[in-house]
Amino acid sequence: MKSQQLRKLAPELDSLRLGSGWSIEDLGKSQIIVESSYGHSHPGSAHLDQLVTEAGKGVNDGGGRAANYYVTDICDGEAQGHDGMNFSLVSRDIMAAMMEIHVKATPFDAGVYIASCDKSVPAHLMAIARLDMPAVFIPGGIMKAGPNLLTLEQIGTYSAQYERKEISEEQFMVYKRDACPECGACSFMGTASTMQVMAEALGIALPGSALIPTQIHYLKEMARQAGYRATELAKEDLKPSDIMTRKAFENAIMVHAAIAGSSNSLLHLPAIAHELGIQLPPELFDEIHRKIPFLLNIRPSGFWPGEYFWYAGGVPAIMEEIKEFLHLDVLTVTGKTLGENLDTLKQSGFYEGCRKYLQALGVKISDIIKPLDNPIRAQGAIAILTGNLAPEGAVVKHAAISPKLMQATLKAHVFDCEEDALQAVLTKDIQPGEAVFIRYEGPKGSGMPEMFYTTEAIASDPELIETIALITDGRFSGATRGPAIGHVSPEASEGGPIALVEDGDLIRIDIPARRLDITGTGGIPKSPEEMEAILSERRANWVQPAPRFNTGILSIFTRNSVSPMKGAYMEDTRHG
Repeated sequence: MKSQQLRKLAPELDSLRLGSGWSIEDLGKSQIIVESSYGHSHPGSAHLDQLVTEAGKGVNDGGGRAANYYVTDICDGEAQGHDGMNFSLVSRDIMAAMMEIHVKATPFDAGVYIASCDKSVPAHLMAIARLDMPAVFIPGGIMKAGPNLLTLEQIGTYSAQYERKEISEEQFMVYKRDACPECGACSFMGTASTMQVMAEALGIALPGSALIPTQIHYLKEMARQAGYRATELAKEDLKPSDIMTRKAFENAIMVHAAIAGSSNSLLHLPAIAHELGIQLPPELFDEIHRKIPFLLNIRPSGFWPGEYFWYAGGVPAIMEEIKEFLHLDVLTVTGKTLGENLDTLKQSGFYEGCRKYLQALGVKISDIIKPLDNPIRAQGAIAILTGNLAPEGAVVKHAAISPKLMQATLKAHVFDCEEDALQAVLTKDIQPGEAVFIRYEGPKGSGMPEMFYTTEAIASDPELIETIALITDGRFSGATRGPAIGHVSPEASEGGPIALVEDGDLIRIDIPARRLDITGTGGIPKSPEEMEAILSERRANWVQPAPRFNTGILSIFTRNSVSPMKGAYMEDTRHG
Protein backbone atom coordinates (compact mmCIF):
# COMPACT_ATOMS: atom_id res chain seq x y z
CA MET A 1 0.00 0.00 0.00
CA LYS A 2 1.16 3.52 -0.78
CA SER A 3 0.88 4.67 2.82
CA GLN A 4 3.26 1.96 3.99
CA GLN A 5 5.80 2.84 1.31
CA LEU A 6 5.76 6.51 2.28
CA ARG A 7 6.20 5.72 5.97
CA LYS A 8 9.73 4.60 5.12
CA LEU A 9 10.45 7.90 3.38
CA ALA A 10 9.08 10.04 6.19
CA PRO A 11 9.96 8.45 9.55
CA GLU A 12 8.46 11.41 11.43
CA LEU A 13 5.06 10.38 10.07
CA ASP A 14 4.66 7.57 12.60
CA SER A 15 5.54 9.82 15.51
CA LEU A 16 3.15 12.53 14.43
CA ARG A 17 0.27 10.11 13.92
CA LEU A 18 0.92 8.47 17.26
CA GLY A 19 0.77 11.94 18.75
CA SER A 20 -2.62 12.44 17.07
CA GLY A 21 -4.16 9.45 18.83
CA TRP A 22 -3.19 6.60 16.50
CA SER A 23 -1.95 3.33 17.96
CA ILE A 24 1.12 1.45 16.75
CA GLU A 25 -1.26 -1.17 15.34
CA ASP A 26 -3.10 1.55 13.40
CA LEU A 27 0.08 2.51 11.57
CA GLY A 28 0.13 -0.79 9.69
CA LYS A 29 -3.51 -0.65 8.57
CA SER A 30 -5.01 0.72 5.36
CA GLN A 31 -5.09 4.44 5.91
CA ILE A 32 -8.37 6.01 4.77
CA ILE A 33 -8.94 9.76 4.59
CA VAL A 34 -12.51 10.80 5.43
CA GLU A 35 -13.12 14.18 3.82
CA SER A 36 -16.28 16.13 4.51
CA SER A 37 -17.71 19.63 4.36
CA TYR A 38 -18.84 19.34 7.99
CA GLY A 39 -19.24 22.72 9.66
CA HIS A 40 -21.92 25.02 11.01
CA SER A 41 -22.15 26.86 7.70
CA HIS A 42 -25.68 25.68 6.79
CA PRO A 43 -28.10 22.76 7.27
CA GLY A 44 -26.48 20.73 4.48
CA SER A 45 -23.20 20.43 6.39
CA ALA A 46 -24.08 20.85 10.06
CA HIS A 47 -24.96 17.17 10.51
CA LEU A 48 -22.16 15.57 8.52
CA ASP A 49 -20.06 14.87 11.62
CA GLN A 50 -22.54 12.06 12.33
CA LEU A 51 -21.85 10.51 8.93
CA VAL A 52 -18.11 11.00 9.43
CA THR A 53 -18.40 8.98 12.65
CA GLU A 54 -20.35 6.22 10.92
CA ALA A 55 -17.95 6.09 8.00
CA GLY A 56 -15.09 5.77 10.49
CA LYS A 57 -16.83 2.82 12.11
CA GLY A 58 -17.13 1.20 8.69
CA VAL A 59 -13.42 1.77 8.03
CA ASN A 60 -12.62 0.19 11.38
CA ASP A 61 -14.91 -2.76 10.57
CA GLY A 62 -12.90 -3.26 7.39
CA GLY A 63 -9.59 -3.28 9.23
CA GLY A 64 -8.54 0.23 8.24
CA ARG A 65 -7.75 3.44 10.11
CA ALA A 66 -9.82 6.55 9.35
CA ALA A 67 -8.43 10.07 9.48
CA ASN A 68 -10.98 12.89 9.45
CA TYR A 69 -10.27 16.00 7.38
CA TYR A 70 -12.62 18.94 6.82
CA VAL A 71 -13.12 21.65 4.20
CA THR A 72 -16.32 23.48 5.12
CA ASP A 73 -18.44 24.92 2.33
CA ILE A 74 -20.48 28.09 2.09
CA CYS A 75 -24.21 28.25 1.44
CA ASP A 76 -25.60 29.81 -1.72
CA GLY A 77 -28.76 30.67 0.18
CA GLU A 78 -26.83 32.63 2.80
CA ALA A 79 -24.75 34.29 0.08
CA GLN A 80 -27.83 35.52 -1.82
CA GLY A 81 -28.66 39.19 -2.16
CA HIS A 82 -25.18 40.58 -1.55
CA ASP A 83 -21.65 40.34 -2.94
CA GLY A 84 -21.05 37.10 -1.05
CA MET A 85 -22.65 35.33 -4.03
CA ASN A 86 -19.59 36.23 -6.11
CA PHE A 87 -17.58 33.81 -3.97
CA SER A 88 -19.90 30.86 -4.50
CA LEU A 89 -18.60 29.26 -7.69
CA VAL A 90 -14.92 29.81 -6.92
CA SER A 91 -15.43 28.02 -3.59
CA ARG A 92 -15.91 24.80 -5.56
CA ASP A 93 -12.45 25.02 -7.08
CA ILE A 94 -10.79 26.07 -3.81
CA MET A 95 -12.41 23.21 -1.89
CA ALA A 96 -11.21 20.72 -4.51
CA ALA A 97 -7.70 22.17 -4.31
CA MET A 98 -7.65 21.91 -0.52
CA MET A 99 -8.66 18.26 -0.65
CA GLU A 100 -5.96 17.66 -3.25
CA ILE A 101 -3.46 19.22 -0.85
CA HIS A 102 -4.61 17.00 2.02
CA VAL A 103 -4.03 13.81 0.08
CA LYS A 104 -0.90 14.84 -1.77
CA ALA A 105 0.81 16.06 1.38
CA THR A 106 -0.01 13.01 3.51
CA PRO A 107 -0.13 9.34 2.44
CA PHE A 108 -3.50 7.59 2.19
CA ASP A 109 -4.67 4.43 0.47
CA ALA A 110 -8.30 5.36 -0.22
CA GLY A 111 -10.82 8.04 0.61
CA VAL A 112 -14.38 8.55 1.80
CA TYR A 113 -15.90 11.87 0.73
CA ILE A 114 -19.05 13.26 2.36
CA ALA A 115 -21.01 16.32 1.23
CA SER A 116 -24.56 17.47 0.58
CA CYS A 117 -24.75 20.73 -1.26
CA ASP A 118 -24.35 22.98 -4.27
CA LYS A 119 -20.59 23.49 -4.41
CA SER A 120 -19.39 20.91 -1.89
CA VAL A 121 -20.61 17.89 -3.87
CA PRO A 122 -18.99 18.94 -7.18
CA ALA A 123 -15.87 20.01 -5.26
CA HIS A 124 -15.59 16.55 -3.71
CA LEU A 125 -16.17 14.88 -7.07
CA MET A 126 -13.54 17.09 -8.71
CA ALA A 127 -11.07 16.15 -5.98
CA ILE A 128 -11.90 12.45 -6.33
CA ALA A 129 -11.34 12.67 -10.08
CA ARG A 130 -8.15 14.74 -9.81
CA LEU A 131 -6.52 12.50 -7.23
CA ASP A 132 -7.64 9.25 -8.91
CA MET A 133 -7.14 7.42 -5.62
CA PRO A 134 -9.65 4.68 -4.70
CA ALA A 135 -12.64 6.54 -3.26
CA VAL A 136 -16.32 6.37 -2.45
CA PHE A 137 -18.67 9.33 -2.13
CA ILE A 138 -21.42 9.57 0.50
CA PRO A 139 -24.29 11.96 -0.32
CA GLY A 140 -25.28 13.83 2.84
CA GLY A 141 -29.03 13.39 2.42
CA ILE A 142 -31.99 15.73 2.17
CA MET A 143 -34.13 17.57 4.73
CA LYS A 144 -37.85 16.99 5.02
CA ALA A 145 -40.33 19.65 3.95
CA GLY A 146 -41.84 22.07 6.43
CA PRO A 147 -45.52 22.50 7.33
CA ASN A 148 -47.87 22.33 4.34
CA LEU A 149 -44.95 21.00 2.26
CA LEU A 150 -43.11 24.32 2.54
CA THR A 151 -39.62 24.21 0.98
CA LEU A 152 -36.84 26.79 0.91
CA GLU A 153 -37.04 27.72 -2.77
CA GLN A 154 -40.46 29.24 -2.06
CA ILE A 155 -38.87 31.90 0.18
CA GLY A 156 -37.70 33.85 -2.89
CA THR A 157 -41.29 34.11 -4.08
CA TYR A 158 -42.52 35.14 -0.63
CA SER A 159 -39.72 37.72 -0.43
CA ALA A 160 -40.86 39.31 -3.69
CA GLN A 161 -44.47 39.24 -2.45
CA TYR A 162 -43.40 40.89 0.79
CA GLU A 163 -41.50 43.62 -1.11
CA ARG A 164 -44.65 44.30 -3.13
CA LYS A 165 -46.68 44.40 0.14
CA GLU A 166 -48.72 41.37 -0.91
CA ILE A 167 -48.04 39.55 2.38
CA SER A 168 -47.37 40.87 5.88
CA GLU A 169 -44.04 40.85 7.68
CA GLU A 170 -45.50 38.42 10.23
CA GLN A 171 -46.55 35.92 7.57
CA PHE A 172 -43.18 36.24 5.83
CA MET A 173 -41.41 35.46 9.10
CA VAL A 174 -43.54 32.34 9.58
CA TYR A 175 -42.45 31.09 6.16
CA LYS A 176 -38.80 31.81 6.93
CA ARG A 177 -39.06 30.07 10.29
CA ASP A 178 -40.51 26.86 8.86
CA ALA A 179 -38.65 26.48 5.54
CA CYS A 180 -35.67 24.47 6.91
CA PRO A 181 -37.01 22.20 9.66
CA GLU A 182 -33.84 20.07 9.93
CA CYS A 183 -30.45 19.32 8.42
CA GLY A 184 -29.76 18.07 4.90
CA ALA A 185 -29.91 19.46 1.38
CA CYS A 186 -32.90 21.69 0.70
CA SER A 187 -35.95 19.65 -0.20
CA PHE A 188 -36.25 20.36 -3.92
CA MET A 189 -34.34 19.36 -7.04
CA GLY A 190 -31.94 22.27 -6.87
CA THR A 191 -28.21 22.05 -7.44
CA ALA A 192 -27.54 20.32 -4.12
CA SER A 193 -30.03 17.53 -4.73
CA THR A 194 -29.12 17.30 -8.41
CA MET A 195 -25.43 16.85 -7.66
CA GLN A 196 -26.11 14.15 -5.06
CA VAL A 197 -28.06 12.37 -7.80
CA MET A 198 -25.21 12.92 -10.26
CA ALA A 199 -22.72 11.31 -7.87
CA GLU A 200 -24.82 8.15 -7.71
CA ALA A 201 -25.51 8.22 -11.45
CA LEU A 202 -21.77 8.43 -12.11
CA GLY A 203 -21.29 5.24 -10.09
CA ILE A 204 -18.96 6.76 -7.46
CA ALA A 205 -21.64 6.66 -4.71
CA LEU A 206 -23.27 3.48 -3.46
CA PRO A 207 -26.55 2.49 -5.16
CA GLY A 208 -29.60 4.11 -3.55
CA SER A 209 -27.53 6.53 -1.47
CA ALA A 210 -28.52 9.87 -3.01
CA LEU A 211 -31.11 12.04 -1.23
CA ILE A 212 -31.86 9.74 1.68
CA PRO A 213 -33.96 11.86 4.07
CA THR A 214 -31.74 12.73 7.01
CA GLN A 215 -34.27 11.65 9.62
CA ILE A 216 -34.14 8.05 8.34
CA HIS A 217 -31.66 5.65 9.99
CA TYR A 218 -30.67 4.25 6.61
CA LEU A 219 -28.45 7.28 5.91
CA LYS A 220 -26.08 6.41 8.76
CA GLU A 221 -26.09 2.77 7.70
CA MET A 222 -25.10 3.82 4.18
CA ALA A 223 -22.22 5.88 5.57
CA ARG A 224 -20.97 2.90 7.52
CA GLN A 225 -21.21 0.68 4.43
CA ALA A 226 -19.25 3.26 2.44
CA GLY A 227 -16.49 3.35 5.05
CA TYR A 228 -16.17 -0.41 4.89
CA ARG A 229 -16.19 -0.33 1.11
CA ALA A 230 -13.30 2.15 1.13
CA THR A 231 -11.06 -0.42 2.81
CA GLU A 232 -11.92 -2.93 0.11
CA LEU A 233 -11.23 -0.36 -2.60
CA ALA A 234 -7.77 0.21 -1.14
CA LYS A 235 -6.97 -3.47 -1.61
CA GLU A 236 -8.63 -3.76 -5.03
CA ASP A 237 -7.03 -0.53 -6.28
CA LEU A 238 -10.25 0.32 -8.13
CA LYS A 239 -9.76 3.93 -9.17
CA PRO A 240 -12.25 6.71 -10.00
CA SER A 241 -10.96 6.76 -13.58
CA ASP A 242 -12.13 3.14 -13.89
CA ILE A 243 -15.62 4.24 -12.82
CA MET A 244 -16.21 7.80 -14.04
CA THR A 245 -15.74 7.09 -17.74
CA ARG A 246 -17.28 8.87 -20.71
CA LYS A 247 -20.13 6.34 -20.69
CA ALA A 248 -20.72 6.99 -16.99
CA PHE A 249 -21.01 10.73 -17.65
CA GLU A 250 -23.49 9.99 -20.43
CA ASN A 251 -25.53 7.96 -17.94
CA ALA A 252 -25.46 10.88 -15.52
CA ILE A 253 -26.69 13.30 -18.19
CA MET A 254 -29.52 10.90 -19.04
CA VAL A 255 -30.57 10.84 -15.39
CA HIS A 256 -30.21 14.63 -15.30
CA ALA A 257 -32.69 14.89 -18.18
CA ALA A 258 -35.17 12.56 -16.51
CA ILE A 259 -35.14 14.46 -13.21
CA ALA A 260 -35.14 17.99 -14.73
CA GLY A 261 -31.90 18.65 -12.89
CA SER A 262 -30.37 22.01 -12.08
CA SER A 263 -28.81 24.02 -14.89
CA ASN A 264 -25.72 24.43 -12.69
CA SER A 265 -24.90 20.80 -13.46
CA LEU A 266 -23.79 22.04 -16.87
CA LEU A 267 -21.00 23.84 -15.02
CA HIS A 268 -20.15 21.02 -12.64
CA LEU A 269 -20.23 17.88 -14.77
CA PRO A 270 -17.81 19.29 -17.39
CA ALA A 271 -15.52 20.50 -14.60
CA ILE A 272 -15.46 17.03 -13.01
CA ALA A 273 -14.93 15.36 -16.38
CA HIS A 274 -12.11 17.79 -17.15
CA GLU A 275 -10.18 16.41 -14.17
CA LEU A 276 -10.21 13.03 -15.91
CA GLY A 277 -9.29 14.39 -19.33
CA ILE A 278 -12.85 13.91 -20.61
CA GLN A 279 -14.62 16.64 -22.56
CA LEU A 280 -18.39 17.07 -22.31
CA PRO A 281 -19.35 19.52 -25.06
CA PRO A 282 -22.62 21.45 -24.68
CA GLU A 283 -24.02 19.63 -27.70
CA LEU A 284 -23.89 16.35 -25.76
CA PHE A 285 -26.25 17.70 -23.10
CA ASP A 286 -28.66 18.95 -25.75
CA GLU A 287 -28.53 15.68 -27.67
CA ILE A 288 -29.26 13.59 -24.59
CA HIS A 289 -31.98 15.91 -23.28
CA ARG A 290 -33.75 15.64 -26.63
CA LYS A 291 -34.06 11.86 -26.35
CA ILE A 292 -34.62 11.32 -22.59
CA PRO A 293 -38.04 12.41 -21.32
CA PHE A 294 -38.66 14.43 -18.16
CA LEU A 295 -40.22 12.05 -15.61
CA LEU A 296 -39.77 13.42 -12.08
CA ASN A 297 -42.58 15.42 -10.49
CA ILE A 298 -40.38 17.15 -7.89
CA ARG A 299 -39.99 20.88 -7.26
CA PRO A 300 -39.08 23.34 -8.68
CA SER A 301 -40.20 21.94 -12.05
CA GLY A 302 -42.73 19.60 -10.44
CA PHE A 303 -45.07 19.52 -7.46
CA TRP A 304 -43.67 17.39 -4.61
CA PRO A 305 -40.82 18.11 -2.14
CA GLY A 306 -37.44 16.52 -2.83
CA GLU A 307 -37.60 13.93 -0.03
CA TYR A 308 -40.42 12.19 -1.92
CA PHE A 309 -37.97 11.23 -4.66
CA TRP A 310 -36.14 8.78 -2.40
CA TYR A 311 -39.45 7.50 -1.02
CA ALA A 312 -40.39 6.59 -4.61
CA GLY A 313 -37.15 4.64 -5.12
CA GLY A 314 -34.66 7.42 -5.84
CA VAL A 315 -32.01 7.21 -8.53
CA PRO A 316 -32.42 3.44 -9.08
CA ALA A 317 -36.13 3.89 -9.79
CA ILE A 318 -35.44 6.60 -12.36
CA MET A 319 -32.76 4.40 -13.91
CA GLU A 320 -35.21 1.53 -14.20
CA GLU A 321 -37.56 3.79 -16.20
CA ILE A 322 -34.83 4.83 -18.67
CA LYS A 323 -32.95 1.54 -18.52
CA GLU A 324 -33.14 0.93 -22.26
CA PHE A 325 -30.99 4.03 -22.85
CA LEU A 326 -28.35 3.53 -20.15
CA HIS A 327 -24.91 1.99 -20.47
CA LEU A 328 -25.55 -0.88 -18.06
CA ASP A 329 -22.06 -2.32 -18.47
CA VAL A 330 -20.23 0.55 -16.76
CA LEU A 331 -18.25 -0.35 -13.65
CA THR A 332 -19.31 1.24 -10.35
CA VAL A 333 -17.81 1.76 -6.92
CA THR A 334 -19.37 -1.52 -5.74
CA GLY A 335 -17.02 -3.37 -8.09
CA LYS A 336 -20.09 -4.49 -10.05
CA THR A 337 -21.67 -3.06 -13.17
CA LEU A 338 -24.63 -0.69 -13.11
CA GLY A 339 -26.88 -3.45 -14.45
CA GLU A 340 -25.76 -5.81 -11.69
CA ASN A 341 -26.41 -3.14 -9.06
CA LEU A 342 -29.95 -2.57 -10.29
CA ASP A 343 -30.66 -6.30 -10.19
CA THR A 344 -29.25 -6.55 -6.66
CA LEU A 345 -31.46 -3.71 -5.42
CA LYS A 346 -34.57 -5.49 -6.69
CA GLN A 347 -33.59 -8.66 -4.86
CA SER A 348 -32.55 -6.95 -1.63
CA GLY A 349 -35.86 -5.28 -0.78
CA PHE A 350 -34.50 -1.77 -1.40
CA TYR A 351 -37.65 -0.50 -3.08
CA GLU A 352 -39.92 -1.89 -0.39
CA GLY A 353 -37.78 -0.13 2.21
CA CYS A 354 -38.16 3.21 0.44
CA ARG A 355 -41.78 2.99 -0.54
CA LYS A 356 -43.19 2.17 2.87
CA TYR A 357 -42.69 5.85 3.67
CA LEU A 358 -44.56 6.88 0.53
CA GLN A 359 -47.45 4.59 1.34
CA ALA A 360 -47.73 6.16 4.79
CA LEU A 361 -48.17 9.56 3.11
CA GLY A 362 -50.93 8.29 0.83
CA VAL A 363 -48.95 9.16 -2.31
CA LYS A 364 -48.51 6.83 -5.28
CA ILE A 365 -45.18 6.08 -6.95
CA SER A 366 -46.60 7.31 -10.26
CA ASP A 367 -47.36 10.66 -8.62
CA ILE A 368 -43.62 11.14 -8.18
CA ILE A 369 -41.96 9.23 -11.04
CA LYS A 370 -43.92 9.12 -14.27
CA PRO A 371 -43.57 6.06 -16.52
CA LEU A 372 -41.49 6.34 -19.66
CA ASP A 373 -44.56 6.03 -21.89
CA ASN A 374 -46.40 8.84 -20.08
CA PRO A 375 -43.78 11.48 -19.23
CA ILE A 376 -44.27 14.99 -17.93
CA ARG A 377 -42.55 16.16 -21.11
CA ALA A 378 -41.24 14.20 -24.05
CA GLN A 379 -37.80 15.80 -23.71
CA GLY A 380 -35.51 16.58 -20.82
CA ALA A 381 -35.51 19.97 -19.15
CA ILE A 382 -32.38 21.57 -20.63
CA ALA A 383 -31.70 23.04 -24.06
CA ILE A 384 -28.50 24.55 -25.45
CA LEU A 385 -29.12 27.64 -27.56
CA THR A 386 -26.70 29.17 -30.05
CA GLY A 387 -26.89 32.13 -32.39
CA ASN A 388 -25.35 35.55 -32.95
CA LEU A 389 -26.08 36.43 -29.31
CA ALA A 390 -24.46 33.26 -27.94
CA PRO A 391 -21.90 31.87 -30.45
CA GLU A 392 -20.49 29.44 -27.86
CA GLY A 393 -23.89 28.63 -26.41
CA ALA A 394 -26.37 29.44 -23.66
CA VAL A 395 -28.38 27.27 -21.28
CA VAL A 396 -32.13 27.34 -20.72
CA LYS A 397 -34.25 25.12 -18.47
CA HIS A 398 -37.22 25.07 -20.79
CA ALA A 399 -39.24 22.74 -18.56
CA ALA A 400 -39.87 25.79 -16.37
CA ILE A 401 -40.87 28.17 -19.17
CA SER A 402 -44.34 29.09 -20.38
CA PRO A 403 -45.21 27.71 -23.85
CA LYS A 404 -45.81 31.33 -24.86
CA LEU A 405 -42.08 32.02 -24.59
CA MET A 406 -40.78 28.96 -26.40
CA GLN A 407 -40.73 31.09 -29.55
CA ALA A 408 -40.81 34.84 -29.02
CA THR A 409 -39.32 38.12 -30.17
CA LEU A 410 -38.71 40.58 -27.32
CA LYS A 411 -37.21 44.05 -26.91
CA ALA A 412 -33.93 44.28 -24.99
CA HIS A 413 -33.81 46.14 -21.67
CA VAL A 414 -30.17 46.12 -20.60
CA PHE A 415 -28.55 46.18 -17.15
CA ASP A 416 -24.88 45.79 -16.26
CA CYS A 417 -25.54 44.32 -12.79
CA GLU A 418 -28.27 42.32 -11.11
CA GLU A 419 -29.14 44.86 -8.44
CA ASP A 420 -30.43 47.37 -11.01
CA ALA A 421 -32.40 44.71 -12.86
CA LEU A 422 -34.04 43.42 -9.68
CA GLN A 423 -35.11 46.92 -8.68
CA ALA A 424 -36.60 47.48 -12.14
CA VAL A 425 -38.64 44.27 -11.89
CA LEU A 426 -39.91 45.05 -8.39
CA THR A 427 -40.88 48.63 -9.27
CA LYS A 428 -42.67 47.60 -12.49
CA ASP A 429 -40.18 49.39 -14.74
CA ILE A 430 -39.97 46.17 -16.78
CA GLN A 431 -42.78 45.87 -19.28
CA PRO A 432 -44.32 42.79 -20.93
CA GLY A 433 -42.54 41.95 -24.16
CA GLU A 434 -39.06 42.85 -22.89
CA ALA A 435 -35.90 40.76 -22.67
CA VAL A 436 -34.16 41.73 -19.44
CA PHE A 437 -30.39 41.50 -19.84
CA ILE A 438 -28.04 41.18 -16.88
CA ARG A 439 -24.44 41.14 -18.07
CA TYR A 440 -20.87 41.33 -16.77
CA GLU A 441 -21.89 38.60 -14.31
CA GLY A 442 -19.94 35.73 -15.94
CA PRO A 443 -16.91 33.97 -14.41
CA LYS A 444 -14.48 36.63 -15.62
CA GLY A 445 -16.84 39.49 -14.84
CA SER A 446 -17.82 38.93 -11.23
CA GLY A 447 -17.29 35.23 -10.43
CA MET A 448 -20.59 34.11 -12.01
CA PRO A 449 -23.14 34.68 -9.24
CA GLU A 450 -26.73 33.44 -9.35
CA MET A 451 -29.53 35.74 -10.50
CA PHE A 452 -31.93 34.11 -8.04
CA TYR A 453 -33.83 37.06 -6.63
CA THR A 454 -34.46 38.57 -10.06
CA THR A 455 -35.78 35.28 -11.41
CA GLU A 456 -38.01 34.87 -8.36
CA ALA A 457 -39.32 38.41 -8.69
CA ILE A 458 -40.24 37.63 -12.31
CA ALA A 459 -41.67 34.18 -11.54
CA SER A 460 -43.86 35.57 -8.75
CA ASP A 461 -45.32 38.29 -11.00
CA PRO A 462 -48.24 36.80 -12.98
CA GLU A 463 -47.99 39.54 -15.61
CA LEU A 464 -44.27 39.06 -16.29
CA ILE A 465 -43.71 35.31 -15.99
CA GLU A 466 -45.32 34.60 -19.38
CA THR A 467 -44.35 37.81 -21.19
CA ILE A 468 -40.64 38.52 -20.57
CA ALA A 469 -37.33 36.64 -20.48
CA LEU A 470 -34.18 37.09 -18.41
CA ILE A 471 -30.92 36.65 -20.34
CA THR A 472 -27.52 36.70 -18.63
CA ASP A 473 -23.92 35.57 -18.77
CA GLY A 474 -24.35 34.73 -15.08
CA ARG A 475 -26.01 31.62 -13.76
CA PHE A 476 -29.20 30.67 -11.96
CA SER A 477 -30.13 28.92 -8.76
CA GLY A 478 -31.20 25.32 -9.06
CA ALA A 479 -34.49 26.59 -7.65
CA THR A 480 -35.08 28.87 -10.62
CA ARG A 481 -38.48 28.89 -12.27
CA GLY A 482 -39.64 30.86 -15.24
CA PRO A 483 -38.11 32.38 -18.38
CA ALA A 484 -34.37 32.35 -17.65
CA ILE A 485 -31.52 31.92 -20.16
CA GLY A 486 -28.03 31.87 -18.68
CA HIS A 487 -24.36 31.00 -19.21
CA VAL A 488 -24.42 33.15 -22.39
CA SER A 489 -20.98 32.69 -23.94
CA PRO A 490 -18.65 34.35 -24.68
CA GLU A 491 -19.46 36.45 -21.63
CA ALA A 492 -19.65 40.25 -21.66
CA SER A 493 -16.29 40.76 -19.96
CA GLU A 494 -14.67 38.89 -22.84
CA GLY A 495 -16.40 41.08 -25.42
CA GLY A 496 -19.07 38.52 -26.29
CA PRO A 497 -22.12 39.74 -28.26
CA ILE A 498 -24.08 40.09 -25.01
CA ALA A 499 -21.82 43.08 -24.25
CA LEU A 500 -22.99 44.72 -27.48
CA VAL A 501 -26.75 44.54 -26.90
CA GLU A 502 -28.52 47.90 -26.60
CA ASP A 503 -31.93 48.89 -25.28
CA GLY A 504 -34.57 48.32 -27.93
CA ASP A 505 -32.71 45.60 -29.82
CA LEU A 506 -34.97 42.78 -30.99
CA ILE A 507 -34.11 39.42 -29.39
CA ARG A 508 -35.42 36.25 -30.99
CA ILE A 509 -35.80 33.21 -28.72
CA ASP A 510 -36.58 29.95 -30.52
CA ILE A 511 -36.13 27.05 -28.13
CA PRO A 512 -37.39 24.29 -30.49
CA ALA A 513 -34.82 25.46 -33.05
CA ARG A 514 -32.22 26.02 -30.28
CA ARG A 515 -31.60 29.62 -31.39
CA LEU A 516 -30.85 32.87 -29.55
CA ASP A 517 -30.31 35.84 -31.86
CA ILE A 518 -30.26 39.61 -32.07
CA THR A 519 -32.56 40.26 -35.03
CA GLY A 520 -33.08 44.02 -35.03
CA THR A 521 -32.34 47.42 -33.50
CA GLY A 522 -34.60 50.15 -32.20
CA GLY A 523 -37.53 47.78 -32.57
CA ILE A 524 -36.91 47.42 -36.32
CA PRO A 525 -36.04 44.00 -37.82
CA LYS A 526 -32.75 43.67 -39.68
CA SER A 527 -31.37 41.06 -42.05
CA PRO A 528 -28.62 38.79 -40.72
CA GLU A 529 -26.09 40.66 -42.87
CA GLU A 530 -27.26 44.05 -41.59
CA MET A 531 -27.18 42.80 -38.03
CA GLU A 532 -23.64 41.48 -38.38
CA ALA A 533 -22.48 44.86 -39.73
CA ILE A 534 -24.13 46.66 -36.81
CA LEU A 535 -22.54 44.31 -34.27
CA SER A 536 -19.15 44.71 -35.93
CA GLU A 537 -19.41 48.48 -35.56
CA ARG A 538 -20.46 48.17 -31.93
CA ARG A 539 -17.62 45.75 -31.29
CA ALA A 540 -15.09 48.23 -32.66
CA ASN A 541 -16.35 50.86 -30.21
CA TRP A 542 -16.63 48.54 -27.19
CA VAL A 543 -14.24 49.23 -24.34
CA GLN A 544 -13.37 46.34 -22.07
CA PRO A 545 -14.08 47.33 -18.47
CA ALA A 546 -11.33 47.32 -15.88
CA PRO A 547 -11.16 44.15 -13.77
CA ARG A 548 -13.60 44.30 -10.90
CA PHE A 549 -11.29 42.47 -8.50
CA ASN A 550 -7.58 43.22 -8.16
CA THR A 551 -6.81 41.33 -4.96
CA GLY A 552 -7.83 38.09 -3.31
CA ILE A 553 -9.26 34.87 -4.65
CA LEU A 554 -11.76 36.53 -6.98
CA SER A 555 -8.88 38.30 -8.70
CA ILE A 556 -7.30 34.89 -9.36
CA PHE A 557 -10.58 33.25 -10.41
CA THR A 558 -11.75 36.00 -12.76
CA ARG A 559 -8.37 36.03 -14.51
CA ASN A 560 -8.13 32.25 -14.94
CA SER A 561 -11.63 30.81 -15.32
CA VAL A 562 -12.74 29.25 -18.59
CA SER A 563 -16.04 29.69 -20.41
CA PRO A 564 -19.27 28.70 -18.64
CA MET A 565 -19.91 26.28 -21.48
CA LYS A 566 -16.72 24.43 -20.56
CA GLY A 567 -17.39 24.34 -16.80
CA ALA A 568 -16.08 27.70 -15.53
CA TYR A 569 -13.21 26.01 -13.72
CA MET A 570 -9.86 27.68 -13.25
CA GLU A 571 -7.61 26.91 -16.18
CA ASP A 572 -4.58 24.67 -15.76
CA THR A 573 -1.92 23.30 -18.08
CA ARG A 574 -2.83 19.60 -17.94
CA HIS A 575 -5.80 19.39 -20.26
CA GLY A 576 -6.06 22.95 -21.58
